[in-house]
Amino acid sequence: MAVPARRTSKTRKRKRRTHFKLQVPGMVACPNCGEYKLAHRVCKECGHYKGEEVVEK
Repeated sequence: MAVPARRTSKTRKRKRRTHFKLQVPGMVACPNCGEYKLAHRVCKECGHYKGEEVVEK
């Protein structure tokens, strides 16, 4: 099995991990009530999706 000849430095390790981070989910404002919700999901506050009431509150 291959083993590295030298230890990977902290700088090199951190440079490699610069793109390894959490991403914020896509939030949009509900056109009915104005609350923020996840895109392509039913609004938790008013129960509307694409202008129609899907869930009764």
